[in-house]
This record gives sequence, C-alpha cells and structure tokens, in this order.
Amino acid sequence: MEQQGPLLAGTSADAGLVLDLRHLNARMLAVVGGKAANLGELLSAGLPVPEGFCLTTAAYRQAVAAGGSVLPALAGVYADLSAGAATIEPGRLNELAGTARAAILAAPLPAAVSAAVEQAYAGLGPDVPVAVRSSATAEDLPFASFAGQQDTYLNVVGVPAVLDAVRRCWASLWTDRATAYRAGLGMDPAGVALAVVVQRMVDAETAGVMFTANPLTGSRRQVVIDASPGLGEAVVSGAVNPDHFVVDALTGRVLDQELGAKGVEVRPVPGGGTQIRELPEDHGAACLAERQLRALARLGLQAEEHFGSPQDTEWAIGRTGALWLTQSRPITTLYPVPRSNGAAGRIPQGRAAVGGTRAYLCFSLAQGLTRPLTPMGLAAVRLIASSVATAAGFPVPDPRSGPSPYAEAGQRIYVDFTTPIRSAIGRRIVPRVFDIMEARTAAVMRRLMEDPAFSVTWRTPFGMLRHVAPVAIQARVPATLLRALVRPRAAMRRLDRFTRDFEASLASNGADSALARLDHAESLVGSRLFLIVPAILPLPAVGFAMLGIAGKLVGGNAWEELQAVIRGLPHNVTTEMDLELWHLASAIQEDSDSRTALLTENPSVLAARFQAGQLPARLDTGLARFLDRYGQRSVGEIDVGLPRWSEEPAHILGILANYLRLDDPALAPDMQFSEAARDAEEQVGRLVARAAAQGRIRGMLVRAALRRARLFAGRRELPKYQLVLGLGEVRRQLLVVGRELEEAGTIERQDDIFFLDFAEVRRGLAGNSPDMENPPRDLRELVSARRQEYDRELSRRNIPRVLLSDGTEPEAVRTAVGMEGDGTLSGSPASAGTVTAAARVILDPVGARLEPGEILVAPSTDPGWTPLFLTAGGLVMEMGGANSHGAVVAREYGIPAVVGVPDATSAITTGQKITVDGGAGTVVPEEPGTLEDGRAARGAEPPARA
Repeated sequence: MEQQGPLLAGTSADAGLVLDLRHLNARMLAVVGGKAANLGELLSAGLPVPEGFCLTTAAYRQAVAAGGSVLPALAGVYADLSAGAATIEPGRLNELAGTARAAILAAPLPAAVSAAVEQAYAGLGPDVPVAVRSSATAEDLPFASFAGQQDTYLNVVGVPAVLDAVRRCWASLWTDRATAYRAGLGMDPAGVALAVVVQRMVDAETAGVMFTANPLTGSRRQVVIDASPGLGEAVVSGAVNPDHFVVDALTGRVLDQELGAKGVEVRPVPGGGTQIRELPEDHGAACLAERQLRALARLGLQAEEHFGSPQDTEWAIGRTGALWLTQSRPITTLYPVPRSNGAAGRIPQGRAAVGGTRAYLCFSLAQGLTRPLTPMGLAAVRLIASSVATAAGFPVPDPRSGPSPYAEAGQRIYVDFTTPIRSAIGRRIVPRVFDIMEARTAAVMRRLMEDPAFSVTWRTPFGMLRHVAPVAIQARVPATLLRALVRPRAAMRRLDRFTRDFEASLASNGADSALARLDHAESLVGSRLFLIVPAILPLPAVGFAMLGIAGKLVGGNAWEELQAVIRGLPHNVTTEMDLELWHLASAIQEDSDSRTALLTENPSVLAARFQAGQLPARLDTGLARFLDRYGQRSVGEIDVGLPRWSEEPAHILGILANYLRLDDPALAPDMQFSEAARDAEEQVGRLVARAAAQGRIRGMLVRAALRRARLFAGRRELPKYQLVLGLGEVRRQLLVVGRELEEAGTIERQDDIFFLDFAEVRRGLAGNSPDMENPPRDLRELVSARRQEYDRELSRRNIPRVLLSDGTEPEAVRTAVGMEGDGTLSGSPASAGTVTAAARVILDPVGARLEPGEILVAPSTDPGWTPLFLTAGGLVMEMGGANSHGAVVAREYGIPAVVGVPDATSAITTGQKITVDGGAGTVVPEEPGTLEDGRAARGAEPPARA
C-alpha cells in the first residue's frame, strides 16, 4: 500500500482515518478523493491554501459497514445499479439515491471516526470556524469533474456540528445528480467512496471562481474570473449575478469587464452557519481592483503550471488582503488543442503562441464523422497523408507521424490550413470549396480572414503550383481533363479500367506470415491509396465545372434550376448501393419466410443466424450477394478500426426491415429515382432550348456542358468508395495479425489490434518471435487504457469544426446561433422542396429505426447512413454544404434537405412536427415534440458535463 502522510490523530484505533492536507498528493486519490488530493498538490507547489485535514475514505467505508458488511439498504442499491444503471429510468434512479442517503444518515457514527475527527479538529484551535467539503474518489478528475455534485458546509463551529456535517457530506455522495452522473459514466457504484476535507474558514471580503482558460471559447490565453463580495458560495450557487472579468494570461491586462447586479452577499454568522445579506443599491463598483485581478490570474496560472492543464479554481481574499485558493480541478469541458509534428507543431502552442497563431480544420467532420477514430484508424490516415505530402514534394521526416499540416485533437483528424487562408489564391478558392462541402466551416474561414493574425502573406500562386503540378502530372490529370472534355465516353472507360486494376492490386499476393501481412497493410496506406484521388476526382470536378458554366450561359436563377439537372445521376456508387438494397427488400417481400424473419426477429439475432448459415434461403442468398459487393462499407468507414457490414450485418438487416414497412408503391425509391432522372433530362431540354433561343452555338454549348455534368458528377462518390475498399483490405489483414497476437497472449482479443499503431504491432510481433532475444511484449494494459480514453471521447458532443492553436473555437465566439426569433432554424439549402412531417433525431444510424416519411435529423452523414435516406421524407443535418455527401444523395432521391443547421439535434426532438424548406434553407417547428421513442432513436444519452 502506498505510504501516506503522518496521522493527526495518534491512536492505533484511528490509524488511516485522518491525514494532514500538507501530506496529500495526486497518487492518494483512492484514499482522500479528488478535492483533497488537489489541495495537497497546491500546498506542495507552495500555493496559499487554508490549513486543515482530510477524513479519508476508510472512515466512510467504516460508517457504511455494519458488522463488517455493507448496510443492507446500501447493498440493495449497489445491486440494482450494477444490474444496468444506464437503462434505469430517472425516477427509479432518484428513488435508489434517496434510499442510500437515508441509510447513511441513519447509521451510527463509528467511535473511532468520531475520536479521530475530534482530535484533528482540536489541533486547528478551540472552536475554529471551518469549511467541511466533500471529496469523492470520482471527483475533480481530468475526464469527470463532478463539480457541485456533492455538498459543502461553511462556517461550521464545534465538534458536534463538524460530525453532523461529515455525515451529511457522506450522504451527499448519493444525491440524485451525482448518482445519475456516475450511472451515465458507467462507474461501479460499490467502487466510489467519499473523503471529507475540513479546512479553516477564510473570512472572505471577496470570493469567487476562476478559470485559467476561457470555458466558452476555449482560449488558453484568457483567464476568466467571477467575483462577488462575501463568501464564494454566492457565486458558486448562482445566488448572485457576479462581476465578470476576462484577463489576458500573458500581460495581465483586463480584456473585458461586466459588472453584475450584486444584490446579496453570503456572510458567516458568529457561532456557526451563514446568512444572506442584501447589499445597498449603490453597490455598483467592481469588487476587484486591477492589481487583485492580476494577482489572482498569476495564482491561477501557477496552479495550471503545477497540474499541467487548465484549472477551474475557487478563491477567496481575506479581510487582510491575503489571497487563498480553496479548490482546484481540471476544466473537463475544454476541447484539446490540436498537436502536429511538423513545421506548424514546432510553433509554440497554447499561451506562448503569440504572433504564431495557427488555424486547424476538423477533417473528421468534413468526412461526416463525429465520433473519434481508433488509434489504428489514426495511424492509417497519418500514413496516407504522408504519402500525399511526399508526392507533392513536401518533406516528411517520419511518415508514421504524418506531414506537418496534419494534427490530431480529441482523437479526431485536424489539418493546419493557416497557409491557405494567408494566401491570396487560397482565400479565393478554399472558402468557395467549403461553401458547397461544409457551409458553416466556410463562414468561419471568412471570419478568420478578417482577423489581422491571418493577414495575407503569400500573394502569388507559384508556391502552391510548385507542389500541385508534380502530383497532377504524375496522375496524368491534364490528359484526363482534356479527354473528359473531348472524348467523355473514352474518359469513362479509362476510369473503369483504373478502378478494376486498383481493386485487383489490393490482394496480398500470397503473404501468409503475420509480419508479411502487416507489411502489406502498411504499404497499402503508406504508398498506394493516395493514387485514388488524383486518378478519379478530375472527372466529377469536370462535371460540376460544366454545371457552373452551363448556369452562366443560361442565366436566370441558376442554382435552383440546376439542382434538378443533377437529380437521379447515373454512376453514383452510393446510390447504386442503396437501390440494390431496396431491390433485395423487394425480393424478400415476396418470400413469406424471409419477410417474417425480418419483421419479427431482432437484427442482431438475424445477424448471428446469417453467420451460422441459418437464415431463410432467399434472405441468406440476397444478403450474401449484397455484402459480397458492399460489405467493406460501414458507418464511419474511414476508420479502419471500425467493423465492416460484412462482419456485423445487423445494421443492414435492420434497414431491410424498415424497407418492408413502406407500403405505398408511389414512394418506392427506385420509382422516385427513375422519376428524378426523367425530370432531370426534361430540365436539360428546357435549359438547352432557352440557351438556343439566344443563339445556336450557345444552345450547343449548354447541351454539351449539361451532358458532361450528368455523365461525370455522379462519380463524386467513387474516390471514397475505392479508398474504403483499400481500407477494408487493410482491416482484413490486420485482423489476421490480431488473431496471432491474441493467441500469443500479447493482446486480450483479436480486435484489440486497432487500439495500437503499426509500430506497436510490429514490436509486439517481434517480441513474440522465438528467434528474437526480446521477451513477449504484453500490450494488454496499453490497449485497456486506450479503450477507456476512446470510450470517453465517444460521449463528447461538441466537436469544433475549426480550432486555433491557443484552443479558441472561433464558432463559439459568434453571437448568432442560427435561430431566428420565431424559432426558425436556418442553414444552407441543399435539396429543393418542402415537407412537413414528424422528425426523427438519430445520432447513430446503427440499430436506428426511421419510419417511412419521417424527417431524418442527424449531426452529419456518410455513405453508411444513406440506406436510411430511401424512406426519409426529408433531411436536416448540423453539418454539410450544398455538395456534401448527404446533400448530393438527398437531391438524387428528391428529398427536401437543409444542411449546416447549428445544434439541430438538440433544438429538435423526435416526434416533433417540423417543416423543411430545402430551397430557402429553413427548418420551422410546427408543434412541441412528443419524444415518442426518442431515447431509442437518439441512442444512449451522453453523460452530463460539469
């Protein structure tokens, strides 16, 4: 057992019950809880903390044990929560919490605990006023702060009062909010315990809270201080509107000051307790002077430096002017600052980055992926990015670390795009690209361009061309573009040959050893997959360019008229996939055994039956054929660490069941797609006729442009599809390697390999070789830690689309949030049309059920979502632009769609009737949501954040 600090109480009966705060540290979390451990750390750093002691968790465990076993009522609570806390209704959770509190308050206080507290309290002086604070073992942690979850008692005087406060602190471990919070995080109810901090009270003239980073914008360059006269309880509890200050962390200069209506103050009462006193109406002056603000900021930054991360602190200034810290914990809500290894990464990050601010774009969100990537998924993307940078002539010292613009934050992919927005040509091109890919990101980019920190430094395009030209020439892009314009059918045939050759090249060529398979997987992502984009993308680029040219030649309201032209596009691999799945559903509809199985059995059960070859024949054969062609796809498919549909077909089986519920033939997706294609051809004819009326040559040009637009634009989805095929092969090879590591005991199970990177897997294989001197390397502990970190990131809801190198989230600084006064939500028009129907909010499509005609409301979508589109009445997305994946597919199916709607998944509830106007880009709530089946649609709710 870890050595503890000296005991304040000296008898053997109370050994381990009381410890002096001066002897506590972060390694004693299980003994003293988060709050006490952090106070001990502050004291060890030489920071001013009121003296006191900690009643350890051993005292709590004694108190909740009767005759050596847990109190019966508490044991029952443990059992109920362990059986499935995440599924217990809120009312039942509150009932269990109340039972636990009552049991603790009714239990007799152990004599040894009473004696230890009395002796330690006497050591502070006769009847000293103290603060009695809860300190839970699951509190003030880097990933879960639990701020305000347990109770604190101020100005407690005398041993009986201290003992009573201790008992009430123990009971507050089971407040409704704390119990629900732990349940949301999946914490073992029997594993948490509570220590209690007893500290000398500060007779505060002024007190409050201080964040050493701005919790609203994320800026690590700002210290935020809220202050009010009297004890800090008034600020913490929200009893007052405090004075609010924002201080520059580097200079100490006050950047912003808002004086609150400090109508009351909390003051200690002689003999114990506190009282709320009204302040005079003319109390309008700031309660802190600039010198005090600078001193507080310095104190907070010292705490941050000691802990190594931004801190949420509580402080007090005594009547003598002395500054005290009474609490410090990590700010758990801040999004991590992006880190890269190249030129951008060498620029000091955080506070020191003055004059070198970098801007990072979330590439994960641009790909429709809100969830984190597994470590192997990130490792694969780093290698692909390095191969692209190498081909473009950029130095990449370590390909496994990624090129200099590549960065990661919160296990998501970010790209340093400082250079493009400081380039004259980049400013003209990049925001326009994002206008059609991800409109909200484009708006943030334009705001950054107005910031002097991102002024133009490159005015000519020659630097960029020097890197782009070699890649374009190597991939024969000029020839492809010329062929697309002059001989479009030949260009299509050449592209088809490329895709066939590429798919054939993915095979491992007989590699059978684990090391050879790992080499093959790493070579695919390290040198082969990057060829896909320059080989394929020029054709869809020509298609959309031709669409734009036709619009200019025709004139008029180009966008609305041209939308119809790109509906029902041929050669879209994602649309073809969705329609093939619909045709399978149509075939199953005619087979009673298959139809009954889909409509009556759980998809996960059906998936197990499929793997065992026990499905009805028609369903089994059709599903096998579909998965043979599209089984490498999945939701979040750019992450090689996520299972493919061929491994876990439950999602596809659930979609098939949804399709069977569509009973209106007129709404059949294949009929709607065919109708959309006919409408598009008719629109082409109308636009050509209008152009021809202005001149025969103009009409011919418009016809040629629109024909090429329809021929090529559908290939927009092909680069990603080919990339996913490659990643699927990488995953298949890694699973074989993972099986060998599992058999050797290096990892717990086969898919643990995706929580390692290539170098770690290689070391694991080397350690397992009998020909090597290295002993077998056990990677299970590393995998376990990474899985826990990954699971925590899964619960994160706010993913910044743009971040600065000081942690600032530019979009959070804005004042407008996309909602108008009447409740209308605004976004970007994506697919014309209007629909009024019930909304279905879905955060994860796996296992989700979308009734025919419902409006799908989602954070973003990738091809793994699109089978849901076939029965959707409309689409609303928080991300995306006019040419993002979801928008393109919605247009092809004729679904009204609005994208780039901020906070849509929280502003709209399942069952709520809404009107989506895909032409105006608005979403209008018609009536309150019913929340019918909402929990199932949204998936597991994320835990609350303090």
